[in-house]
Amino acid sequence: MERNGQQGFTLLEMVCVIAIIALVATVLLPLVPHQTSRARLQAYALQAATLLKSDRNAAIRRGVDVTTLIDPHARAIRSGASRDTLQIPDDVRFDALLPQRCHQRVSLSVISFFPDGMSCGGAIALSRLDTAYEIRVNWLTGRIEINPRAPLAN
Repeated sequence: MERNGQQGFTLLEMVCVIAIIALVATVLLPLVPHQTSRARLQAYALQAATLLKSDRNAAIRRGVDVTTLIDPHARAIRSGASRDTLQIPDDVRFDALLPQRCHQRVSLSVISFFPDGMSCGGAIALSRLDTAYEIRVNWLTGRIEINPRAPLAN
């Protein structure tokens, strides 16, 4: 478009182009895969430890056994004391080392906490690329700790 010897775009044309770009971005952005960053992986480890500590505290406070469900296939950790669930994303490797028996009961996919603070123990590993965290539950003390470690080979 030429006016008085000058070439350029009108403000209306520019606004229309920006609106089209925003519309395309709004539609396509959810389709772009989001990968878990190191900070986000650390946050998942902290959330898992917090959920476990909450269940341990509930067992002590209420004076009853509390079991936390660890489900690597569903990629979830579910609290036994509340409705809290931590969902682990698909791009994070999720492994669990859990006792087969606890207090003469089969316990394959749970970490149990007892009123005295003790537990049957267990470990949960979260890893992605070059970063990994292991959340350990001490069987004797019920203490929960997070340890950075080398990631497992795929």
